[in-house]
Amino acid sequence: MPEFLKDFASDIPAVSPLEITIRLFAALLGGMIVSWIYRTTRSDLAIAPSFPGTLVLLSVLIALVTGVIGDSVARAFSLVGALSIVRFRTVVRDTQDTAYVIFAVVVGMAVGAAQPVVAAIGMVMVGGAALAMRTGPARRATTLPTLSLTLRMGLGDQTAAAVEPILDDCLAERRLLSMSTAKQGIALDATYEVRMREGRTVDGLVKALNLAEGVQSVDVATRDRRDEV
Repeated sequence: MPEFLKDFASDIPAVSPLEITIRLFAALLGGMIVSWIYRTTRSDLAIAPSFPGTLVLLSVLIALVTGVIGDSVARAFSLVGALSIVRFRTVVRDTQDTAYVIFAVVVGMAVGAAQPVVAAIGMVMVGGAALAMRTGPARRATTLPTLSLTLRMGLGDQTAAAVEPILDDCLAERRLLSMSTAKQGIALDATYEVRMREGRTVDGLVKALNLAEGVQSVDVATRDRRDEV
């Protein structure tokens, strides 16, 4: 065997295929737990469709990378150089999502470094903290479609007073995305990301809003929430 191959082989940590499989399976389980905590503690409107699955894959990949690096500083720097050429354009929707990305990375790293106890304690502590600080309604078993609601309203407190009760009655969740002036400043365009309440229909929402004082137009459309890669 050539000398450079001997040096390369001697630098590889002696880890059995069974141990590698166990570590990756543990990372998969840890990633699924992280994803479950994320889905449980976050509002439906705040969840990007692909993000929970990304957390699972990220945990497994980090465990695999940690196993490959081992104690080799050279491999660690090589990995950094290889990943530096990858350009990610997806913007994290919320600052809490960044915390969950780090959560998945740490769990995968701990499992890949043969420290499952650290990963388990971390999941209990971080999961408990996330559940304790949960904001917004709990995630429903049946997910209703996400809609985009755009209202053109006249200026004045009377319009807001007429619209708010209708939105509260018909919508389970809503989040204001944008607000701008229209018609040379005499009207407001407000765009919401919404989910209908159980038993309420889009047709009923539109009719009720059209009858509200000060509402000039109503537009409802399905919202395309595909992430940019």
